[in-house]
Amino acid sequence: PAADPADPADPASTGYTLYTHGPGVLPFALELFHATGDQRYLDAAVAGADHLAATLDEVAGAGLYTGLAGIAFVLAETWRATRRDEHRAVALRATRLLLENSSPVGDGIAWPVPQSDDTRESNDIISGTAGTGLALLYLHRTLGADGALEAAEAAGARLLERAIEADTGLRWDMWPGYAREMPNFSHGTAGIAYFLATLHRATGSPDCLDAALAGASYLVSQATVDQPGRQPGYRIFHSRPGGEDLYYLSWCHGPVGTNRLFHQLAEATGDDQWREWVARGARGVSTTGIPETRTPGFWENISQCCGTAGAAEHFLTLYRTTGDAGYRAFVDRLNADLLGRASSVDTASGNGRKWTQAEHRVQPDLLVAQTGHMQGAAGVGKYFLHMDAVEERGEGPRVVLPDDPW
Repeated sequence: PAADPADPADPASTGYTLYTHGPGVLPFALELFHATGDQRYLDAAVAGADHLAATLDEVAGAGLYTGLAGIAFVLAETWRATRRDEHRAVALRATRLLLENSSPVGDGIAWPVPQSDDTRESNDIISGTAGTGLALLYLHRTLGADGALEAAEAAGARLLERAIEADTGLRWDMWPGYAREMPNFSHGTAGIAYFLATLHRATGSPDCLDAALAGASYLVSQATVDQPGRQPGYRIFHSRPGGEDLYYLSWCHGPVGTNRLFHQLAEATGDDQWREWVARGARGVSTTGIPETRTPGFWENISQCCGTAGAAEHFLTLYRTTGDAGYRAFVDRLNADLLGRASSVDTASGNGRKWTQAEHRVQPDLLVAQTGHMQGAAGVGKYFLHMDAVEERGEGPRVVLPDDPW
């Protein structure tokens, strides 16, 4: 599956990203194996991991969702399932490559990407230092990889010096000079502050915690709060300039993603105000009328990044960890929407399901049935396995991505 196209109708749509391409199918195969014990699924994951091991030198970039950090995560998860020495060895090799590809910059390290006339050094979760740092923390915990924790600390030091002071705290752009501020999880302050909060929990660094709290304070100051004085919900604008009145709802630019920071701060500090912000974020999503009604920031997308599966994953997690029946009721509505949008497809293994969607909000007519994790069927299927784990065994997921604090 690691070499399969992201769009089955386009054989050229292959690549080495956890976000869109074949590597993102492997966590789904591994979760299927954990759920069913069926060796076929583990064999498929191992075949994919073997392909990734043979092509590590072809992976461009370091990012968690766009490069080598995501590949290292997939290889380590394969080792967790097989416990074979050769799988641990290749996961460690991917980690070493990740460390070797870093560059000393400022007070720390980063993974700059050469451009035609410049070098771009991204801060963010998807392709930048924050996401790569989260992968390094995961590789330290999971493999005990030499140098991974120290590299994560150096990544944190670099992000600390790239913070931008604001009247109400700290913020981060995707990279200096980027045309728009996108404050939420995938590309902005919420994701970078989340990495720093996670790094604090791993190392005890007070500077990281202070910066994460300052980032959260800035986000709170930017939030649009519904129903003030009663049971308020929050949403934070997509971007500015130009997107101040656009509110995404799912993982990338919505409360589903930004709530990860608030949850991590609650765990790090014991301060219940951050748990209340998680609840506010949930209300900010569930009171919009979705999924029955689509909004400008919640379009015809069913995936983990921008759409229904990402929202369902979050509310299932909230239900599993709090027992709140209101969260479960919203999960049922999201499930009905996901199932209603599926269509049948013949596969080599029998009758399957696919979801045709618009990945991009600004290209609503570009409809594709994708296979990937953050965009496509693998992420949807993995969510339904998590639903099954809660329903049948009262358990959480077995394959947990490095940016998931639950």
